[in-house]
Amino acid sequence: MNDSRTDPILIIGAGMAGLTAARLLHEAGLPVVVLDKGRGVGGRMATRRIVHGRVDHGAQYFTVRDHQFAQSVTEWQEAGAVSEWGQGFADAKGKLPSGGHFRYRGIDGMTSVPKYLAEGLEIRLQTRITAVSKEKNCWLVQSQSGEIFQGRALLLTPPVPQSLELLKAGHVSLPSNISRDLDRIDYDPCLALLAVFTGASQIPAPGGLRFSEGPIAWMADNHQKGISPGAYTVTIHASPDFSRRHWQTNAIVVAWKLLEAAAPWLHTEVLDWQIHRWRYSQPVATYPEPVLFLPGLTPLVFSGDAFGGPRVEGATLSGFAAAQTLLAVWNR
Repeated sequence: MNDSRTDPILIIGAGMAGLTAARLLHEAGLPVVVLDKGRGVGGRMATRRIVHGRVDHGAQYFTVRDHQFAQSVTEWQEAGAVSEWGQGFADAKGKLPSGGHFRYRGIDGMTSVPKYLAEGLEIRLQTRITAVSKEKNCWLVQSQSGEIFQGRALLLTPPVPQSLELLKAGHVSLPSNISRDLDRIDYDPCLALLAVFTGASQIPAPGGLRFSEGPIAWMADNHQKGISPGAYTVTIHASPDFSRRHWQTNAIVVAWKLLEAAAPWLHTEVLDWQIHRWRYSQPVATYPEPVLFLPGLTPLVFSGDAFGGPRVEGATLSGFAAAQTLLAVWNR
């Protein structure tokens, strides 16, 4: 094996946590390689083209509470990656919240932010990782194609059950107390319907509608949102309960049920639709710290919204914490 001192830090996952950490480590002069199974960066910061329009089908917006995150958002705004969307959304009865935090959205969809963060980084897309194993002085990460990446440290940012499967496949054991804590982390699933219509929806301005009961949790008019000027597209997120009950249901049946429930806010003909299944949509049981760090000759770090909190802000702050933790190791 090569001298581990020349190896990069390997980051699995090109979502907000992974890209935030990678960018900070890269700017500090450390070699970093990001590995992701997707065709593009972003993870659940996901935007898709459908017919002549765009839809955000994962995270729909983000808010700002933390000062450090606010500095990042200002940078993204100045770079033309994000803009304000609104200060709240109506519920099913048409009631708008009073006050509250501004909601932000990506200029061309939520992927605008991760695309900005990814600039200048070494990222290997369409690289599905099947196992991670540890030697005395390095991590070995194996892809489905048989390629092996060697790293001096490993940062895992996928949903925790997926990260644990990678460690299990590589016969890496964690301390029993840490395993117990990670096994408790759980996620809600989400069935997302992405649809194109012949005309404008009846979703109240600024284009979002939230539900507290029933099969739908959220509806968004991507045309009003400003990311789909060429087509009337709507995103419908099913509730966690509906998503669990219909996870294995035929896509046509899922689409019909959600369109039926959404009909009062549509009043227009469907041109095309797609279903996307988010198995790990949002963490509902999280780790109490922004990162989990296992020190040693070959450091291992867990990061993501299951550590920083179930929001875009939480994932980003977890990425900050992961980078700062690794920088502290090499700055000793």
